Amino acid sequence: MSETLRPLILDLVAFVSERPRPYDEVLDAWRTSCPRLTVWEDAVEAGMVSLRDGVVAATDRGRAALARR
Repeated sequence: MSETLRPLILDLVAFVSERPRPYDEVLDAWRTSCPRLTVWEDAVEAGMVSLRDGVVAATDRGRAALARR
């Protein structure tokens, strides 16, 4: 994970750790057209958020990263 994107990824994890959110809501809030800002993709790849049945939630790994923040 890029150190440049890490704060943004943790912001995304915090957003979904408040409560699981519908996929459409998360993408609407976190979608970007900038290829250098791959927050959503990096958070999923790092295992910090999960998508199940159309709902995005923070994983144990994501919550642990928030706690270390």
